[in-house]
Amino acid sequence: MPVLPAGRKLRQASSLKQPVAVIGAGIGGIATAVRLAAQGHAVTVFEGRESFGGKMHQFELPGGYRFDAGPSLFTLPGLVDELFRLAQREPQDYFRYERLDPITQYFFADGTRLTAWADEDKFAAEVEQKLQVPAAEVRGFLHRSKRAYEATAPTFLHKSLHRPQSYWSRDTLRAVAEMPRLGLLSTMHARHEQAFPQDARLVQLFDRFATYNGSDPYQAPATLSLIPHLEHGLGAYYPEGGIYSIASSLVRLAEELGVQFRYHEPVEEILTAGGRVTGVRTPRDVYDFGLVVSNMDVVPTYRRLLPQEPAPERTLAQPRSSSALIFYWGVAREFPELGVHNIFFSDDYRREFEAIFQRQTVADDVTVYVNITSKKTPADAPPGHENWFVMVNVPHDQGQDWPALLAQARAAVLRRLNQALGLDVAPLIRAERAWTPPGIAADTSSFGGALYGSSSNTMLAAFLRHPNFSRRLDGLYFCGGSVHPGGGIPLCLLSARIVADLIN
Repeated sequence: MPVLPAGRKLRQASSLKQPVAVIGAGIGGIATAVRLAAQGHAVTVFEGRESFGGKMHQFELPGGYRFDAGPSLFTLPGLVDELFRLAQREPQDYFRYERLDPITQYFFADGTRLTAWADEDKFAAEVEQKLQVPAAEVRGFLHRSKRAYEATAPTFLHKSLHRPQSYWSRDTLRAVAEMPRLGLLSTMHARHEQAFPQDARLVQLFDRFATYNGSDPYQAPATLSLIPHLEHGLGAYYPEGGIYSIASSLVRLAEELGVQFRYHEPVEEILTAGGRVTGVRTPRDVYDFGLVVSNMDVVPTYRRLLPQEPAPERTLAQPRSSSALIFYWGVAREFPELGVHNIFFSDDYRREFEAIFQRQTVADDVTVYVNITSKKTPADAPPGHENWFVMVNVPHDQGQDWPALLAQARAAVLRRLNQALGLDVAPLIRAERAWTPPGIAADTSSFGGALYGSSSNTMLAAFLRHPNFSRRLDGLYFCGGSVHPGGGIPLCLLSARIVADLIN
């Protein structure tokens, strides 16, 4: 183990609280830094790349097309506002957003089109008109989704599941009382099929919410049927300037609070002695820290940064979530029938998920998600053009032939889009880039390119995720999508809150 230079310390804040090192400037790491700085800690964020954001970075393609590289859906904006208020700032001075209406445009394989309106009654009426499912049944399902979310979120999302004291509360008793209705022994698909036996298209629509945490609706527990409430109850939002503005506004706040960001300085080792962390080593130096928070995926955290420490092998061996193939296309036309979020469903959803989770490949017929931020931020594309973020759910990287699968997926995507839109999209593509699971893994240190760490395909998955703290090493904590409570912007922000509470 490297020897710490005598007396070497990073600049300390005026408070008496311990300095903290945060490894990784993804959204979880940024939010953790903000919270800890607001608590009075001197915080240093080490980031191996040239800038912040992790999956939440941005780039441009020739011709004037701007893209958010990773996350595209924004829910629970109050979790971002909360960070500014913790620092006694007014959120709107840094960050603004609007509620989307409609939320999503759906295109089914049989040619049916359906608009998911933000208003529950309007959405239910749309379903009744287009799919002949009674509006009352849709409203009833959404009410049950809301009830499940409100009963379980305070315990299973807002608290550590790995500390006994988390279970001694009214919130926990409420969650336990709701358990018989949550369908622990059933699957999401079975729950949706039971709710809407008269129309497989509506079942498919609600099944797709399993992809919010990279899971399979044919395996994931019915408890995840609470996820639709995030969109249809609490709302989907668009941040002014795109998703990247979330990270950039929080970095601005963090820097105002005294957080130091050290870019191009990856942590190579978390230093330990006597059962606790003592600092970090980078290519530039060795730094003393008694508190370290890893925002890196938990698997490379152990394999690369803690090679001398025993790893929680059973936890690290949990099945991975899905990954994605993403095409970024500059498209030389505007499509008024499309919105910010668009879903083009495959004809056989079960076969598509079997390909992902059982055969670890890409189906011949794929569901396509298209996000177009130029609908809200016209400067993201030239006049008369659009910037298409085109995503397909795929397995995480296990050594597949990704160049071949990329070509196969691109052809399948174009077939699906051409059929739904009634024209040949390929000639309209003026600029293009692709991101594959190996690329995601290399760029973001996500093990296998899995977007959400481990999958949630069993009823115990939430309890088997890595905790937000180390059981072996005092002073070591974890945030981000690979640990509790899971992946996606809201859950990464909640992981930051949990870590800050544990440290404070």
